[in-house]
Amino acid sequence: SSIDQPLIVTMKSALALAAVIGSAAAFAPAQTGKVSAGLNAFADGMVGGEGPEPMPFVGGSRTSKNFDPCGFAERAPEWLPWFREAELKHGRAAMLATVGFVVPEFVRIPGEQFSFDAVPKVIDAHDALPDSMQQIILWISLIEAMSFPAYAGMSQGYDRRPGDFSFDPLGFYPSDPEKQKKMQLAELKNGRLAMIAIGGMVAGASVTGHGFPYLP
Repeated sequence: SSIDQPLIVTMKSALALAAVIGSAAAFAPAQTGKVSAGLNAFADGMVGGEGPEPMPFVGGSRTSKNFDPCGFAERAPEWLPWFREAELKHGRAAMLATVGFVVPEFVRIPGEQFSFDAVPKVIDAHDALPDSMQQIILWISLIEAMSFPAYAGMSQGYDRRPGDFSFDPLGFYPSDPEKQKKMQLAELKNGRLAMIAIGGMVAGASVTGHGFPYLP
């Protein structure tokens, strides 16, 4: 290749940093209706603002309860359902990405082009497998296009919770409202963690050039 290796590493690191910054923008809890004036009805009761995890570097007794430092809940209430939809989608993609980034370090699917000899490091798969990357973009675009009607219905005031596609083939989603909130919160928190994790994993792999656990 005519591109210097340091330049490739720098570009990959910049993309990883952008992914981390972009994921942080989705952390504000969302609502499906108008913003409530009462503190207890923050974000219209949507999960994610309960806390009370302690907040580092802020001092005092401040916690993560009703954490919305950018004021999205007050400044753009009409966009909050879309914010939550985007946060859940990125969180779900990031959870899949973390698994998909680690597993190939140990196991590969059949095919010479996917072998450890052809692609020793997972981080290099992006440049080594352009045809596979094109297929990934195609399938992502198809799934995204299929979700447009759900977004349109939500913007028209339909009774649809952000992120709910009624897809539960294994019946994991409970019927009890309290258990539903617990599962929603677990998905939200794991998604937020995964968004940060995949950014750190890609950055670590790019900078160090090492595989899992991506340390110097």
